[in-house]
Amino acid sequence: MKVVIVGGVAGGATAAARIRRLDEKAEIVVFERSGFISYANCGLPYYISGVISDGGDLTLQTPESFMSRFRVDMRVHHEVTAINKDKKTVSVKNLETGEEFEESYDKLLLSPGAKPTRPNLPGVGIGSLFTLRTVEDTFRIREFIDTHSPKSAVLAGGGFISLEVAENLRELGMDVTIVQRPKQLMNPFDSDMAAFIHAEMRKHGVKLALGHTVEGFEERDGGVDVLLKDAAPLHADMVVLAIGVAPDSTLAKDAGLELGMKGSIVVNDRMETSAPDIYAVGDAVQVKHFVTGEDAVISLAGPANKQGRIAADNICGGDSRYKGSQGSSVLKLFDITAAATGLNETAAKKAGLNADKVILSPMSHAGYYPGGKIMTMKVVFEKETLRLLGAQIVGYEGVDKRIDVLATAIRCGMKANDLKDLELAYAPPYSSAKDPVNMAGFMIENLANGLVKQWYLEDVKTLPRDGSVTLLDTRTPGEFARGHFDGFRNIPVDELRERLGELEAGKPVYVNCQSGLRSYIACRILAAEGFDCYNFAGGYRFYDAVENDRCLIEQATACGMDK
Repeated sequence: MKVVIVGGVAGGATAAARIRRLDEKAEIVVFERSGFISYANCGLPYYISGVISDGGDLTLQTPESFMSRFRVDMRVHHEVTAINKDKKTVSVKNLETGEEFEESYDKLLLSPGAKPTRPNLPGVGIGSLFTLRTVEDTFRIREFIDTHSPKSAVLAGGGFISLEVAENLRELGMDVTIVQRPKQLMNPFDSDMAAFIHAEMRKHGVKLALGHTVEGFEERDGGVDVLLKDAAPLHADMVVLAIGVAPDSTLAKDAGLELGMKGSIVVNDRMETSAPDIYAVGDAVQVKHFVTGEDAVISLAGPANKQGRIAADNICGGDSRYKGSQGSSVLKLFDITAAATGLNETAAKKAGLNADKVILSPMSHAGYYPGGKIMTMKVVFEKETLRLLGAQIVGYEGVDKRIDVLATAIRCGMKANDLKDLELAYAPPYSSAKDPVNMAGFMIENLANGLVKQWYLEDVKTLPRDGSVTLLDTRTPGEFARGHFDGFRNIPVDELRERLGELEAGKPVYVNCQSGLRSYIACRILAAEGFDCYNFAGGYRFYDAVENDRCLIEQATACGMDK
């Protein structure tokens, strides 16, 4: 059996190694357009700042090492230009010599990945304007920085790559501005959770121009003007386009393979395309979202690796199935970690799901052990069924392990209230006896059992202030004095039992505190006395962070960026 693989990196290289482990006799040929067949794509931004000092460390395997260990014929700087389905050949061009030839196959695997979106805008070919997708892209950016010592950069786009590049350019002392059409960074997060990401960026000097559309680029004074719609241009010494990626499916399209959303390659759960003996994996393919079952394009290294293994199994006569992607991701951002899995609240409601959420602010480990820090968690679930839909966490240490527990729970089909039953490792330096994941489960169980009802951030401005309801803040007088909702009266939770007579019977009571814990205790006290009580999800700390962020975004809209 002869297998030809188009593209290396995550999916193609994984498939090549797996095929060899399953079939020692197979002839395996990999054509890779770039000069690197297996590299740490996610590590590229860290080479720019020198966190990864040796460019060679980005290369996981070389053609020589792959041949030595796996007897795989890896040909870099070879571009496959056409698929000839009827002849079962591919047309190939050697980019170093210009030679063109055809290569036959019994099985063909496409792993072309995704290409950076390059909008058709004026000035997009300027020399100091870059994209970041390959090792060569990284070397070009690093060489430009080493040669020209730029002092400022504008990043167009607000996803993973843009934020990681922003951090690394700031580490080099550069002035950095991010321009993003939506009014938030990081679409996997709801806008309320993105507020904590925005705060970290601003804390470290990154300027945000959110809600602005880039209309073009012009060279001026040795740098680049980034032209914005309805706002003054932003000037910088260099620009990085990181506005997203699109499936690199030109080969598949020209060969007549079925394409799906965003031009992605349609595959079944065996990673088979619409053509016999042709498979496809990675960022170029359409998959099923694990939570919704709907079609999705999810460009992440983990799914690509799994798909490569599954395609290899099936090429070698097995019957492996891909069960879908759920978008689990994590991002280091200066001092914090931001992570998400499954659906956020916005996506869940867009999918027509009746979603609810709990928001909590637990410590990363036991409060009495030094060094604990607060994380903010948002867990989304379906109201009627309690099906766990997704989660987002922003904080410091411990974020990654909690998101992995929640991702596993989603994959295993656990109910949201079942999180309370998970037996997770505990020692004071690492967690609490009631782990944050358990706490989310306790909160959801209380909602499901009717022990507590919630009101939300979106209700703050619409709550009646006409005396028809009681508005109660259960924090200390000092906390209340530092900021509170209009119309709320302050009775600390520890004084509530003695001051129940101050509350008018028969009126619903809307309660808040700093994090949601004291107000929950207050609701239980009030419920025992016959009051209809609602607890504020997330607490005043959550509201304050989100509202401050919204105000900064609106203030910045007029001038083009944060001051």
